Amino acid sequence: MAVIDLEKMVGMFRDIGLDGKAAFSSARQVAAKALDANNGNREAAIEDVIRQHRRGATAGGFLTGLGGFATLPVLLPTNVVEFYVQATRMVGAIATIRGYNVEDDEVRARVLASLVGEESGDVLDHVGLGPIAGAATKQIVKRLPGPKMSELTKAIGVRLLKRFGLRSFRLFGKAIPGLGGLIGAWSDRRQFAKVAKAAQKGFPHQAR
Repeated sequence: MAVIDLEKMVGMFRDIGLDGKAAFSSARQVAAKALDANNGNREAAIEDVIRQHRRGATAGGFLTGLGGFATLPVLLPTNVVEFYVQATRMVGAIATIRGYNVEDDEVRARVLASLVGEESGDVLDHVGLGPIAGAATKQIVKRLPGPKMSELTKAIGVRLLKRFGLRSFRLFGKAIPGLGGLIGAWSDRRQFAKVAKAAQKGFPHQAR
């Protein structure tokens, strides 16, 4: 896949996941709903957000592998897009609940970095963004330089494609109807847990 396609792919995850589209709620809307349902308890709201999105990811992984070889080539790319859009929204909602502004370019960049789980710190270090501090904690809109954002999206895209390839290999290797569904559900649930962990670490509590 060409570099420009990688940037577009990751940009799509970011824009739809954070800002919403049509009937797909934005990260802010999800955060507000979770806070309202939990009477303003931020940690309980975060747990609700994680559970909600984890269920969706697990179901998507199960359905992808359910039909075996017959449906896998068609459903797998769709499942990957759905997985990462949902994961982006989950991370954005967690960041919002903890007091970050998802309109801030640096915050949006850090949301994307969480998609690679335990590698998020390495990706951020690579483009000169260390532990979150300073302007990224404030409710202001700050623009990240274009070249830095481009470099970040490329680095994330390469890692996501690698994960996509490994997942495809696992599923095609055991693409038996039914069994493939269980493998897909387990794989997506496991990866989603890594993303949620990276999000909670990457967006620590902010005083309001």
